[in-house]
Amino acid sequence: MAALRGLLDRPLASYYLLISSAGLLLVIGLTMVFSATSVRDFAEDGDATASLAKQAVFAVIGVIAFWACQRLPATTYRSLGRPLLLVAVGLLFVLNVLVAWARLAGRDSARIGPLEANLNWLYLGGIQLQPAELAKFALVLWGAHVLARKGAALGWWRELATPLFPVVGLLFVLVGFNDLGTMICLLALLIGLLWAAGVRLRVFGVLSLAGLVGIGLLVAVASLGAGSGDKDAENYRLARLTNFLNPPPPDQCGDPCWQIYQGRLAIEHGGWFGVGLGKGSLKWNWLPEAHNDFIFAIVAEELGVVGCVVVLSLFAVLAYTGLRIARRVDDPFRRLAAAAVTTWLVGQAVINVGGVVGLLPLTGVPLPFISDGGSALVVMLAAVGMLASFARAEPDAARALHARPPARWVRLLWAPLPPLPGRRRTAPPPAARGTVPRARQRREDDKAAPRGARQARARSGTASERRR
Repeated sequence: MAALRGLLDRPLASYYLLISSAGLLLVIGLTMVFSATSVRDFAEDGDATASLAKQAVFAVIGVIAFWACQRLPATTYRSLGRPLLLVAVGLLFVLNVLVAWARLAGRDSARIGPLEANLNWLYLGGIQLQPAELAKFALVLWGAHVLARKGAALGWWRELATPLFPVVGLLFVLVGFNDLGTMICLLALLIGLLWAAGVRLRVFGVLSLAGLVGIGLLVAVASLGAGSGDKDAENYRLARLTNFLNPPPPDQCGDPCWQIYQGRLAIEHGGWFGVGLGKGSLKWNWLPEAHNDFIFAIVAEELGVVGCVVVLSLFAVLAYTGLRIARRVDDPFRRLAAAAVTTWLVGQAVINVGGVVGLLPLTGVPLPFISDGGSALVVMLAAVGMLASFARAEPDAARALHARPPARWVRLLWAPLPPLPGRRRTAPPPAARGTVPRARQRREDDKAAPRGARQARARSGTASERRR
């Protein structure tokens, strides 16, 4: 324990813990995506590495985004919050309009020129984008900037009511209408942001009540065609909730209970050490979404309990590192943004794993860094790059980097030096303005004499001497 404390006390411990945990999760994710999709890809296209190659391309783009984001200062992130939020809201609005138009026309997708919408995805030519993932990062930057600017005024309700809550409510409606799971992730992100800002507990109570009411309404509107539901079909969101509270017998298990049942079979089949990497059988079209929402079941089947513990331990290290960065930085914006990103990534992992193992209702959110998905991976790696920038800006880390700076080519290729903490520019002394009046001269006790006051004259000597 002493050696571990010594390693954690190093100035750049947060930075190395962050990149090592995120990097290992990325490598495990690429491996499991290949294992979960190789059989299906070979059966359909004759190329077992098709999904892996696609995911690897997005991983390279995400690493570039990580490199770019760790070079940016906090002022740049604060200025990017509002434009990024406007872009995310605009894309979500376009997505919802096109999806509603497709539902009215009785089609699965709607196309206008090169723009096509299909449930949660926008297709811009050959580029596939999920605007809800961009909305998460935008809410982190804009929300942290707004709360940091308000400061101690957050104790007043009206400071939270404008403009944070209306914008968050708009995001919840635009995202939750098609994707309830992503809206729950946004709610967890908002709770982490407000908790780091030190908001009163009564605000969390009101927010939790409003969130439950909103989730209930979004579950109800699935009967009207929200999300992937149909107007005359069974409410799939309500079915997921009832299957979680009162699961039917396996022989009567339908969709989505079939997916939960097959996921538990995969976990049971894996045992302690798994059947071996690539040797799982439930991914052979038995387990729906084995490469995405239920990839943790494939990890449990092929790597066993040991593999699951490794993945969960890496997420625990990521959670510890993010909160450590939030606690050590001295800038309020950095503290709020670090706490929000950590809550987002770890909360989404908890929701996914809890749904797979049966501890939480099934929501359909992917497992961060592990599940197949391009836009989500790029945005998450960009958020980790921002955390890396904040980790290098910790006071001890900044002093250590300035005390022994790396080579110039390393700083040009990797990341520049962060600013030193508490370093302020000293103002030059004021210019001389001539002689100081005798009445304003400094006394020996460094107190200015009052204006118009005269120094006392000693009455010594005879009257003739004074007249003289």
